[in-house]
Order: sequence, then C-alpha cells, then structure tokens
Amino acid sequence: MTIPSVPPAGFPDPVTIRDTVEELLRDFLDQQDRAAVDLPELALFTGLLRELLAAGGKRIRPVLCVTGWHAISAEPPPQALWRAAASMELFHAFALIHDDIMDNSATRRGRPTAHRALASLHPGRPDADSLGVNAAILLGDLALGWSDELLHTPEITTAQAALIWPHLNALRRETLVGQYLDLAATGQVPADPATAWRIIRYKTAKYTVERPLQLGALLAGASPVQLRVLSEYATPLGEAYQLRDDLLGVYGDPRHTGKSTLEDLREGKQTVLISLAGKTASTAQQHTLRTHLGNQDLTEPDAIRIRKILHTSRARRTVEHLIADRHRLALNALDNDHLRPAATEALRHLAEQFQHRTA
Repeated sequence: MTIPSVPPAGFPDPVTIRDTVEELLRDFLDQQDRAAVDLPELALFTGLLRELLAAGGKRIRPVLCVTGWHAISAEPPPQALWRAAASMELFHAFALIHDDIMDNSATRRGRPTAHRALASLHPGRPDADSLGVNAAILLGDLALGWSDELLHTPEITTAQAALIWPHLNALRRETLVGQYLDLAATGQVPADPATAWRIIRYKTAKYTVERPLQLGALLAGASPVQLRVLSEYATPLGEAYQLRDDLLGVYGDPRHTGKSTLEDLREGKQTVLISLAGKTASTAQQHTLRTHLGNQDLTEPDAIRIRKILHTSRARRTVEHLIADRHRLALNALDNDHLRPAATEALRHLAEQFQHRTA
C-alpha cells in the first residue's frame, strides 16, 4: 500500500491543528490571569505553563483528537472538539511535570524542568530543591484541574459529556497504572518483558494514540465498529511509537530529542529494549547491566558498554523489527471502508511519520 508523503488535500494540516490548540490555550491562560488579579503569585504558574507550551512538543494528542473527529464527520470541527483537544494537551502538561519530578529529570524539551526552574527562583534557601519539587507538584495539580475546566463548557452537550467522561476517566486510570508500573519496575534488571509491554500499553499506546483518537471520534458520533477500527490502528501504532522512543532515549541525538542519551540509562528505565537484552545476555553482561543501569553516576563510557550489549544481544535490531511489524499492523487496520477516505490517508501519513521520527 502507498503512504502519502503529505497529508491529503482538504484535510487539516497538523501544523494548523497545533497552532489552533496553542492559541486556545494561550487565551485560556490569559483568562485565568484576568480572573485572579488579586493573586499575583498565580502569574508565576501560568508563566511556567506558557514556557512549557512554547518550548515545543509535537501536540500528538490534540492532532489525533482532531483527526478522530475527521475520521467520522465531514463537518468542520466544533468549538467543543477544539476544547477537548486543548484539554488533552493541558493534561499532558500535568503528566510531564509530575513525571519529571518522579524521574528527577533536569531538562524537558531542552529547558530546565518545572521543579528545577522553580528551585532556581530561591538560590539563597537551603531547601530550594525541595521547595521547587513541592511547587511543581502544585503546578501539575493546577494543569490537571484546568484540563477539566476546559471541558466544562456549554459547547459540550449533556449527551456528548456522557460519552466522553467515562472515556477520559479510563484514560486517567490507565495512565496512572502505567506510571506506577514504570516506577515499580525501574532499575529491575533483567527486566520482565510482560511488565515492559504493559507499561507501553497503558503509558503510551492508550494514552498517546488510542484514547485521543477515540475522544474526537466519540464527539463526532462514532459507531462501535468505527471505534474498534481506530483502536486496532492505534494500539500497535502506539506500541511502535514507544519502542522508537526507547531507542531514541539510548541512541538519539540530544539536539533533536531535547534530552541526554544517559538519562534513561541512569534511571534504569524498564523498556522492551532492555528486557530483550537482559533475556539473552551472558552472565557477565547481566552483571554489567545490573551494575550500570539505574546508576545516577553513569558515565558515557558506561553507556557505551550498555549499548554494546544491546548490539551483541541483537536487542536493538529486534526492537526495529517489532516497530516495523506494528507499523504494518496499524496500516492493515485501515484496509476497510469504515472511516472517511481522507482520514484514512491522514492516518497512514501519521503512521509513516511515527515510523521514521528522530525526536
């Protein structure tokens, strides 16, 4: 099957979707500032959220949410759909802020993480680091609450709300479980492959691809069959996306990814890549993995030793094959007439972008 090199004519350009969502979020944050003129401290938090949004990001979830609408409906997206897409991005901001705290990450999108930025505002305090963490937790909580507020609008009907809220609650449960599994498994070498796959499913496949697509489709009135097709496309594509992310975390270019290739290794991240290496590594290699993975003082020479094990165990090559297999499964799920043709082409294009991304 042929994959279009550009989105189909007449279909919303992802750049246009991103720009529209970003404008909506800027207006929303401006409204929050105007509503709290007696709380000047709030500007610190809205400012940090603006910086996080301005630092980049692919806006995958909003793009997929709007694409889900167009997969079902030929009508222009209503304001309710745009607010749902923006809500997904604000929820993602909450997740990133808290995730960076849990991982003790120093940078996000090439800039200091929220807790590090907040700590830097208090250089003379001995507890600046803990203050930064605590303030960042508040910032994440605020983003989570505001992601809900975006959806409490007359533009979302009672019938639409009854459809989307169970869906959003499921997304939150799944994301929480995926994050817990990730935290509990981090540093456990050799890794448990079943756990690594569950982390991918709940932390990425559903959260990043399946639920956003289905959210837009639900607002457009999707049938159960159409939702199933989107799920059959999204699940393997989301898995492929995370598998690629795991490779980029070890082999990527920091100028493109915005983070060091030592970060995931220092955290001892539980990934399919690592689990495959641990499963086939020799006793000596397993000792090397146990010694260096999760070591906060890991150096580049240590990382080179780990990468050599990933190569000799064929783990890296196997993950590339897994990505290609899941990419193919995602495309096969679109070989039907349940979705609008233009949307099917757009979904193929997105799958191609996911397959070959470098950031």
